[in-house]
Amino acid sequence: MPTPRLLALSAAALGLLTACGGAEAEPGPQTRTGGWAAVLGEARGQQVDWYMYGGDETLNTFVTGFLADRLDELGVTLKQVRITDTVDAVNKVLAEKQAGRDEGGSVDLVWVNGENFATGQQAGLWHCGYDRDLPNAAYVDFDDPAVARDFGVPVEGCESVWQQADSALVYDSSALTERDVESVSSLFAWAERNPGRFTYPAPPDFTGSMAVRTFLYDTAGGPSALDGTTVDEEAYGEASSRLWDRLIGVAPSLWRGGETYPSGQSDVERLYGNGEIDAFLTYGPGAVGDLVARGVFPDSTRETVLSVGNIANNSFVAIPYNAGDQAAAKVLANELLDPEVQLELFRTAGIYPAIDLERLTDAERAPFEDVDLGPSVLPLTELTADTQPELAAAYVTRIEADWKARVLQR
Repeated sequence: MPTPRLLALSAAALGLLTACGGAEAEPGPQTRTGGWAAVLGEARGQQVDWYMYGGDETLNTFVTGFLADRLDELGVTLKQVRITDTVDAVNKVLAEKQAGRDEGGSVDLVWVNGENFATGQQAGLWHCGYDRDLPNAAYVDFDDPAVARDFGVPVEGCESVWQQADSALVYDSSALTERDVESVSSLFAWAERNPGRFTYPAPPDFTGSMAVRTFLYDTAGGPSALDGTTVDEEAYGEASSRLWDRLIGVAPSLWRGGETYPSGQSDVERLYGNGEIDAFLTYGPGAVGDLVARGVFPDSTRETVLSVGNIANNSFVAIPYNAGDQAAAKVLANELLDPEVQLELFRTAGIYPAIDLERLTDAERAPFEDVDLGPSVLPLTELTADTQPELAAAYVTRIEADWKARVLQR
C-alpha cells in the first residue's frame, strides 16, 4: 500500500534550531500518575488529529470507520487529516516550535518514517519515552532491528510501530512470463522488447524511491556495501555511477520514453488498471487482491519478488512534543497495536501486521493464518523469504537527489 512520501526539511529551516537528538525521553503519564487508566481518563473527550497520507481509499475507510468507532467507544474522537506529503505535517510542527508554541499544538499524531522521522529527531520535534508503556506494546518485538531502527535511525521511544511494508513486483501474467520477472535484468530486457509498458514513480515518492533502491541493490550486489548511518562516498560513488548508467539506458523503454515519470504510486496503479502498463513495483502487495476482486486490476495479475530480494520496513506513528491532545494520541497508538485492529487492517486493507504473531495465543493467531488475500497475492512466507533492509536515511536522501539530477534531468 502507499506509504508517506519521504522528504527532508530544508537545511535552512533546521539551522534555526540547535542540532540535537530526539526529544529527551521522559516517563509517560501512566508512569507518573499510576497507570494506563489515567491516560484513558485524560483522553476521554479529546480529539486526536492524525496527520497521515490520504491517497489510499481502502485505508481511509478503515481509519474513519472501524478505527474511529473503536476510539469512540473510549470517548476519543478521531479526526483524520489527509495529506499528500508527510513533510507538510512535520513542517507544521516545526513552524509551531519556531513560534514558541510548545503546548496545545495542532498536530497530535503523524504517520511518519524514514527521512522525516530523522529530521524531526534532529529538530527535537517528537515526544518520546512512551512506546513501551502502551499496554499493547506487549505484542511488539522491540529487539527486531526493523522496530528498533527506522531507516537506520534509532527509534529510542520516539515513535510507535503500526504496520509492515514489503516490496514486490506486480505484473500481468498475460503479458509477462515468470522468466521475464526473475530479476531486474530480465525485467529491463522485457521492457526493452516492450517499450512503454513499465515505469516507476519519480522519487522522492516513497515507492519510487524504493524502486530505485531495488535497482541499486541489484547493481551493487546488495545493501551491505552501503552500510552505516552516513554516506560512504567511495562505495556510494562506485555503485551509483553504474546505477545511473543502467537507468539512463533503460529510460527510453519506459512509459513515455522515460521523458517523464508518474508523480506518485497512485498514478502508476491507475496506469496499470487502465492497461497502459503491464508491471510495477509496490510496497503494498497485500492490497492487490482487493483491487483484483473489485475489477480494478485484471484477474491475470500476479506478484513476485525479484532475485535481488524484498525491501521491507515498518511504518510508525509519532507524537509531536507539543501535541494538544497527547493522551488521545497515545490511546490511538495503543489501539493500532491491538491484535483485533491489526487483523482487521490485514483482512480489509491487505496491510501486513507489525506485531509479533508469535506473541499471540494459538486462538489469537489462527485468524491471521486464515486470511485469504486471493490468488494474485504472494503468500507471506514467499514474500519474506529474502528480505533486505532499508538503507540509512542519509543514503535515501542522497539517492533521491542524485536520481533527479542524473536520470530525470539527463
